[in-house]
Amino acid sequence: MCCDLKRRFLLLYATQKGQAKAIAEEICLQAGAHGLEADMHCLSEMDKYNLETEKDPVVIVISTTGTGDPPDTARKFVKKIRDKTLPPDYFAHLQYGLLGLGDSEYTFFCNGGKTVDRLLQELGAQHFYDTGLADDCVGLEQVVDPWIDGLWLALKEVFLLQKEKEDMSNNVNAAPLVEHEINLSSEIRNLKLEDEGVRSSDVSSQKLVDINVVVSATDDEPSLVHSVPPISQSALNIPALPPEYIEVQFQDTHGENPHLSSLISEGTTFKVPISKASQLTREDAIKTALLLELDISDTAFAYQPGDAFCVVCPNNASEVEELLHILGLAERGEHFVCVKVKQDTKKKGATRPQHIPERSTLKFILTWCLEIRAIPKKAFLRALVECTSNAGEKRRLQELCSRQGASDYTRFIRESNVCLLDLLHAFPSCRPSLNLLIEHLPKLQARSYSVSSSNLYQPGKLCFVFNIVEFPACPTRPVSRKGVCTGWMAELVAPLLHPNKNSLDPKGGSSPTEEISIFARPNNTFHLPSDPSVPFVMVGPGTGIAPFIGFLQHRQKLREEHTDWEFGETWLFFGCRHQDRDYLFKQVHYLTFCVCFLENGTLTHLKVCFSRDSSTAEVAPPKYVQDVIRLYAKDVARVLLKESGYFYVCGDKKHMADGVNDAIVDILSMEMEVDKLEAMKTMAMLREAKRYLQDIWS
Repeated sequence: MCCDLKRRFLLLYATQKGQAKAIAEEICLQAGAHGLEADMHCLSEMDKYNLETEKDPVVIVISTTGTGDPPDTARKFVKKIRDKTLPPDYFAHLQYGLLGLGDSEYTFFCNGGKTVDRLLQELGAQHFYDTGLADDCVGLEQVVDPWIDGLWLALKEVFLLQKEKEDMSNNVNAAPLVEHEINLSSEIRNLKLEDEGVRSSDVSSQKLVDINVVVSATDDEPSLVHSVPPISQSALNIPALPPEYIEVQFQDTHGENPHLSSLISEGTTFKVPISKASQLTREDAIKTALLLELDISDTAFAYQPGDAFCVVCPNNASEVEELLHILGLAERGEHFVCVKVKQDTKKKGATRPQHIPERSTLKFILTWCLEIRAIPKKAFLRALVECTSNAGEKRRLQELCSRQGASDYTRFIRESNVCLLDLLHAFPSCRPSLNLLIEHLPKLQARSYSVSSSNLYQPGKLCFVFNIVEFPACPTRPVSRKGVCTGWMAELVAPLLHPNKNSLDPKGGSSPTEEISIFARPNNTFHLPSDPSVPFVMVGPGTGIAPFIGFLQHRQKLREEHTDWEFGETWLFFGCRHQDRDYLFKQVHYLTFCVCFLENGTLTHLKVCFSRDSSTAEVAPPKYVQDVIRLYAKDVARVLLKESGYFYVCGDKKHMADGVNDAIVDILSMEMEVDKLEAMKTMAMLREAKRYLQDIWS
């Protein structure tokens, strides 16, 4: 029926950590089954597409990074379409559909996608398909899968309308318009039937033995490895098998691995020594917080208080060894491998992933290049099905990647933080090839941390604070684990924390200085007010206090150097569980804090609370920072409304930042004597003016 329709569409993606690219590749993969051809490019590859002359429909998949920013690969594109000199009909010819990725844990949910969507609309572009906004907090697939399912019909309707217009303009003896409309509606109905047929053809009719294996289990509760009716007895819609495109050739053990800096595209890397380390919490605290000091005096690394920076970290060495053992490659870890694109691959436009060196040792790739702790995507599970010999295990993997198994995937894979090693233990007959790991595991990302110092106060030093992340054992993860980066750094600095216990020198000499590689990730907004006379409020419970130490150090140095300047008042709201166990910076001898900052006037007001300490007071003290803030409602309102001050929040999103936001809205409503809606509008204005600023994480 539609065999002569123009079936090409332009597929653009912008990704920060690989999710948007993976989804775009899935769209590209499915397109062929629907008789369509996706011309796929990254938004940054502006020399390979031209929206100014694009006549075919455009599909855009874009993520969000930072505090609502488009990903780095979209910055140039966004800057271009933000040009105020462009006319409002600049993209009037353009038809597009957009899928935005984000996390509702953050304030500016899907703002990268929303920004591009709004700018395209302002330049006259038209939607041919409704915008989708996928939430990583509850599972991207809950929006992504149905959005992709509906995309094909929307695209085909665009092509059909284009064909009708061409026929009408080319045929001088065209039938009356009514007849064309009848034919068009008939063809669209046929398209819907055709599209449903394509989708139903994806249903995998499982062999009876597969179902019997699952049903015969005695456990009535579903788990990672076990399903229950109805899914255990259902035919399944499973994704198309992604074509393999990587070829790995083993070589000898001679050569050198690439320098770590070659793996980083985000900026210049600096290898710097760890000069000091301190544990800020007591041994019996629920979380262990460490403070590290880096010596950057011999580098060109520059920062401002409030900036972040990234630490280049490896995967856990024992997990890498375990993975090599399971893959049957334990003896070949030090062998060099050459990674190339398969010559006969069916994947269109296949290239070697940028984060994979063309030649390096196998252990180097698994240690420094691949995120082996990543939660496996459904496409990876689908590929693992083909590497699994046991019928019951194969069936369960099919269920977990199927449309029918979406809730099981969310519960047992996503929410349980299952990684590849967990899967290989749970499904012991699964033996993936090395090329599949390279194809499906994302890039090992550097970890970001807030600077906790001032280069003005401590020249040549950079300090930061972190909690050692702990993942306890659970049914889907038989062993406990520490965070990839925080666990690694804790091991590195153990000799500095316990010099006698961990010294490598039997004669009691000092331990060798450890070094780490870092690169800058400047924050464009989370900085001190440019006018020192402007007052500001800081809210930083737990390790959220980190950037404010840098703020106060910087402010103290400015006060010493500029005695004639006027300085605004400063407030700090801090909270932790126990006053005697995890009151961070209370007794750190080389970082002057509470008493000194208060005594010299750098810090005007310090308000603290302790959520787990019991109290014998007649009126219980507030437990959380948002509760303490409410006690000083008039002061907070004065700083924000009358004195045009700034308000900074740093720390956990779910359990703190939302509560602080609600407290400020209530304070504004009460002090301005307006309803909550008006207070929320004022709050939005403060955010827009960059006077309510957040550095938060989930």
